[in-house]
Amino acid sequence: MKLTTAFLAGLLCATGAISQENPIIHDGEYEFLRAQVGETWDAQDIEIDARLAELREANGGAPPNILYVLIDDVSFGMLGNRAMNYVTGIDTPNINELASEGMSLMRMYTEPSCTPTRTAMLTGRHPVRAGVEEVKVALVGEGLAAEEVTIAEILKQAGYNTAHVGKWHQGDIEQSYPHNQGFDWAAFPTHQQVQLSLMTREAMQANNMIGFDPSGQTNPFAIDQRFKPYGLVTGLEGEAGSLAREVDMEAGEVWTQAKYRDMNERYQRQALEQLNSLAAKDDPFFLQYWPLYPLNFVYDQEQQTSRNGGYMAEKLELLDMWLGDLFNEVDKLGIADNTVVMLMADNGIFNYYAPAQSGFMELIYRGGKTDHLEGGVRTDAFIRWPGAIEAGSTAGDIVHVSDLFTTFARLGNATDFIPRDRVIDGVDQTALLLQGEGNSRRDYVYVYEGPVLRSVVKQEFKMHLPPPGLPGAAAKTFNILRDPREESSQIGIALWAGAAFQDMVKRHALTIAKHPHLPLGKGVPYEGIENLRPESILAREVFASWH
Repeated sequence: MKLTTAFLAGLLCATGAISQENPIIHDGEYEFLRAQVGETWDAQDIEIDARLAELREANGGAPPNILYVLIDDVSFGMLGNRAMNYVTGIDTPNINELASEGMSLMRMYTEPSCTPTRTAMLTGRHPVRAGVEEVKVALVGEGLAAEEVTIAEILKQAGYNTAHVGKWHQGDIEQSYPHNQGFDWAAFPTHQQVQLSLMTREAMQANNMIGFDPSGQTNPFAIDQRFKPYGLVTGLEGEAGSLAREVDMEAGEVWTQAKYRDMNERYQRQALEQLNSLAAKDDPFFLQYWPLYPLNFVYDQEQQTSRNGGYMAEKLELLDMWLGDLFNEVDKLGIADNTVVMLMADNGIFNYYAPAQSGFMELIYRGGKTDHLEGGVRTDAFIRWPGAIEAGSTAGDIVHVSDLFTTFARLGNATDFIPRDRVIDGVDQTALLLQGEGNSRRDYVYVYEGPVLRSVVKQEFKMHLPPPGLPGAAAKTFNILRDPREESSQIGIALWAGAAFQDMVKRHALTIAKHPHLPLGKGVPYEGIENLRPESILAREVFASWH
């Protein structure tokens, strides 16, 4: 039966995809676009909701499962492309196959480093709005605040089962742990790969970590015995409503590269175990798998298929094998047709170790981790949903990682649960996924480095913000299509676009003034862990003594 426009409009209001009475608060630039094309988007949303209803009906009324894989520090162009496999000498056949089975998002923007990107994805907000400004290594007594609402919490309200496996890096305080942020079950390291793979004797011996391990450098004149990090908690597991437990670490034991390998292997097993467990339940699921590999700083495996030989290149090929096992398991379980599978990287390469040691390289865009340059914030991203997203398709539209929050909520029939008391930067990109290239609802990105807005992207143009006091016409401005490495600033762009970029910054600033940033969560490090080792208790006590 053909659905009438009036019926579809009623359906749209009933499902809450658009609520005129209680709209989502978006940034000023989004509202500026909506004022121009909002009627078109509203009409399109009627079609999108009808299509989502059809897809749910074809799957017994259930919204899709969501499997989201986020990996670390890989430049745009290194994944999903057989030709680039030959350029880099790194084979990724399983990731390439995933790319061929779904849509490749060719202009995915992230944040410049791992913690902010993950915050943006989880909350749908620029990390600075949640007080998240940078990557932290050791004890800080900070983390994602309980007041922040994550995509896991949104989907939980819509009936999803949720699980997280792998890197988390959202803080060392109890309120920030994943099982306290919407996940039913989680296995995760408290910190990240600087602790787990760099702060080891093996990394020192590989000349990648200087001064930390006492076997590599001693100082008889040192007075402060608490200068170097010590007693750091490693891997935790926890269930919602319960305390976390540290696993695979005994009192007095020294963390090693071998334990880092064991942790990665354990997370791969647990990702497969969780996939099977969640698939066996009646309700839909949201499973996050955030591997620690390919970040690695030691040659610790036999050379396999990689012609490149870098220690991160080796681990990317291993990770490709593991992800192939994971994606194949989705197929074996018979849930592929109603499971959205997405894979992407969180930011560009760790340039300090490239290309000589790691085997990774910049490729098309200049810059890497921590940079506002395209090489820092452009990554490969692929998303598959058989029968809904066209296989082998590509989209050159701009997408930001925060858009996944709003889009996953729409796919999960959970839009009504998105909070309306704060700015949500994430734009619903369901139309892009279901109707293809040319249907993004953003043509802009604000790029922060920590708390500082460093550049603004609009369509094919990008402005590096000028120092205070200088006019927009003096700012470095680039055409990304003609100059993807941002090496030839064009005054001929700045003269006409400077004022328009400044207006974009003003609209963004006005939104911040109206809806101020929320504070970062604060607390006592390592609370909520039931089996702290004595050295971790000491580290916490020393930390607390001066806070």
